[in-house]
Amino acid sequence: MPATEQRSELVLHLNGSAHTLTVDHRTTVLDLLREQVGLTGAKKGCDHGQCGACTVLVDGRRANSCLLLAVAQDGRRITTVEGLADGERLHPLQEAFLERDAFQCGYCTPGQLCSAAGVLAEAADGFPSHATADPAAPVALTAEEIRERMSGNLCRCGAYPRIVEAVADAAAHQAGTARPGGDAEHQEATP
Repeated sequence: MPATEQRSELVLHLNGSAHTLTVDHRTTVLDLLREQVGLTGAKKGCDHGQCGACTVLVDGRRANSCLLLAVAQDGRRITTVEGLADGERLHPLQEAFLERDAFQCGYCTPGQLCSAAGVLAEAADGFPSHATADPAAPVALTAEEIRERMSGNLCRCGAYPRIVEAVADAAAHQAGTARPGGDAEHQEATP
């Protein structure tokens, strides 16, 4: 089969902007984002869908972009870490990650942030996890619940405690409440 027949044109809505692209049928969303579009936030970690460094939001749901063929995403809305902020204003998760120092080397952080945005949306929509105590009740994002939901995102530096705290802070912000002990706990931990 000629190489031209192995390519297709598609439209992706990347971070709120429509992009018409011609892609090889074997191209993953991750490779398309990084190599063709220039959005390098999503990282290539394991390239097998096991580490979560490449996590993006597809139509609002989190997905490992290294496992998604780009041609199968025609017409979809894809949000990367570059699209979480509102212009110069950081997303509450990004603010919480900075406040809580929830990263060390930063390699996994874009995937952690996109996954956490998906976690907040899933919980708000009432989707239970394996850790949800009462699947019929509204989902409370406890530390245990956050750890379960974020378990597909690995951090080689071990920043997990701060990541959980940052997601809890963002969840409290989203709910319009202060997280119990959040600020005082953070101030005590800060030298």
